Amino acid sequence: MSEVVVKGCAYNIIHVPDFIRYGSKPERDIQSDPELLGKLTAHTRKFEDAVSYAPNQAFLGNLHPDKLHEIGNPWFKHPIPEASQTSKYGRMIPEDEFYAILKISDEFDLVWIDESFLPHLRETIEQNPLFDEIDSARLETGHSPENIQKKIDTEDSLPLFFNQKCIGCFHRHHEVDQALSAEVLMENLLTKATAGIAVRQLLKNTGLQPEDVGYIMSSSEEAIGDRYQRGGGNLAKAVGEMCRCVNATGSDVKAFCAGPVYAIVHAASLVKSGIFDNVVVFGGGCMAKLGMKYQGHLKHDMPILEDILGAEAFLITKDDGANPIIRTDSIGIHDIGSGAAQQAIMESLTVKPLRKIGLKLSDVDKFSTEMHNPEVTEPQGSGNVPLNNYRMIAALAVMNKEIEKKELMNFVKKHGMPGFSPTQGHIPAAVPFLGHAIDAMQAGTMQRAQFLAKGSLFLGRMSHLSDGMSFVLEKNPQAA
Repeated sequence: MSEVVVKGCAYNIIHVPDFIRYGSKPERDIQSDPELLGKLTAHTRKFEDAVSYAPNQAFLGNLHPDKLHEIGNPWFKHPIPEASQTSKYGRMIPEDEFYAILKISDEFDLVWIDESFLPHLRETIEQNPLFDEIDSARLETGHSPENIQKKIDTEDSLPLFFNQKCIGCFHRHHEVDQALSAEVLMENLLTKATAGIAVRQLLKNTGLQPEDVGYIMSSSEEAIGDRYQRGGGNLAKAVGEMCRCVNATGSDVKAFCAGPVYAIVHAASLVKSGIFDNVVVFGGGCMAKLGMKYQGHLKHDMPILEDILGAEAFLITKDDGANPIIRTDSIGIHDIGSGAAQQAIMESLTVKPLRKIGLKLSDVDKFSTEMHNPEVTEPQGSGNVPLNNYRMIAALAVMNKEIEKKELMNFVKKHGMPGFSPTQGHIPAAVPFLGHAIDAMQAGTMQRAQFLAKGSLFLGRMSHLSDGMSFVLEKNPQAA
């Protein structure tokens, strides 16, 4: 059987400060403390500040994660001079442009835009090479402020803001079905819109025609459905429709935070078996997690860094002789019988799959795990997630007598990296480093990397189990 490669990546960041109020944690807290909204607004970032923020530049691909070691802490006080809004993998998208994309993604007239704001949105989308006249026509003509306000006052529509000014509203689609409430539908449509951007960017990056995509997989965290099938899906097909992948089918992969790793392994299996030639995997942004750690940020008088939605997409194909291969003979799984101890989980995702192909931990150039930005999580007391994982991997190297105990932190620095991803569960799940790994392997500076992510199944109250999966990416032996 042919090998399987990751042929391309796309990464986008969407700056949405006016949506922080609709994040799950801020929304609940604002209901009990209306003055909180003003405090949140006072701590939002300008678009330029979000662009120049070093971890965002690392996520886009303009800055290698290891370079974060050289930037002073806190990172938000040390912006990258002349930071670029664009990269070879994607771009940073401002909120007004995103409103245009949100409306283009809307198939059920859920989004109403103020008629006076619409010409500006049309102008922004006409400057985006990922969209065309057909997309622009979907913006329609807009609605009067009076009709928008009536919808908000009488039909539970949610106001939409730009620079704290109401520019539209978002409707429910059923009077009593909570799964079709404005809040849930907004969360789902934001995921679709951000994922659509990433998939269109991926097609542009790789040169693949939309009609040549065979299968699409979503690894996002939304729950699309109605009251009879909550979470029924299928976001993958909805995004495929938006991206004009007319010959594709698809499905959603759910594995909590580990979703993207599972989806890529599934994609590799479909390609290696010969069922599909071109499989696209994506993860759209998660509105529910906007501002989730805001309390720690306000406490330390810092900007609310969870003002962004991350989006990512990957193309999995047969071996092209150039791009890195996925070692399908070295897939790590956390099986049901392994238990929930962190050491057991990490051993099943790192040591065991490497042992299958005769490798040790020290044979891996870089491990990519949950790459949460610690500047988001630490002020709230959630710790440095990547660093804790790297310490566990290094401890396993000590236990396996690969290194001395005194070398533990040197192992962490050499084989790990600082966290840099938007903190949206599935978005940080190892794969933000895929683009960097591909670049390094094609440049001849890296031989292999291991990508691993864990999932917290107990959050769904159906099982106490944790979960996880990993795969090894290696330089293509045919590449020069």
